[in-house]
Amino acid sequence: MLRESGDEMPLRIDYEYIETHVPHGARVLDLGCGDGALLEHLIAQKAVDGCGIDMDESAVRECISRGVPVYHGDMLEGMSMFADGSFDCVILSQTLQQAMEPERVMEEMLRVGREAIISFPNFGHWAIRLQLLLKGRAPITRTLPHQWYNTPNLRVLTVRDFVHFCREKNLRIVDRIFFSTSYRKVPRLAANLLASVAIFFVENRRQQADEERG
Repeated sequence: MLRESGDEMPLRIDYEYIETHVPHGARVLDLGCGDGALLEHLIAQKAVDGCGIDMDESAVRECISRGVPVYHGDMLEGMSMFADGSFDCVILSQTLQQAMEPERVMEEMLRVGREAIISFPNFGHWAIRLQLLLKGRAPITRTLPHQWYNTPNLRVLTVRDFVHFCREKNLRIVDRIFFSTSYRKVPRLAANLLASVAIFFVENRRQQADEERG
């Protein structure tokens, strides 16, 4: 389990559940991998064959210092170098809302990987709705701490938005987990209102059907 040094609070709640889902020895690509903490842990604890992609030079240096293989560059550019089905799992953790072309990113994730693991902050959370209603200003919350002018987030999506997207694109949601700001699990039916963070495990229905026929 990933935790801050000397602290009882989880380092990243989505990291902990991604870890439980990734099979031992899997081939893993982590998009927007940051400092490489998740990949380092997966390599050590689950013997995965992993590599990351990140735009930030300082994050890439941190990955290298951890011994994590990493590509310095854009996600789409990085994924274009891999053949179809190169990975078992492709992870996009808290980065989908920052992508310039999220639809293309998702397409490429499910081209190079059998499964996509995606987590994102839910912009439909009640606290966000309430701040907009009462203050009429861009909301600031625990999971969305930035001001409107310095936020890295380019997209505003909710749990319901993502489910609708998967239906439109013929993607199969294998599993989904939702958490409140206090890291408690949120029931699926209440997720769009109560979840602060959403984690989805997604497969391409067409690819799955082709494999079954083959």
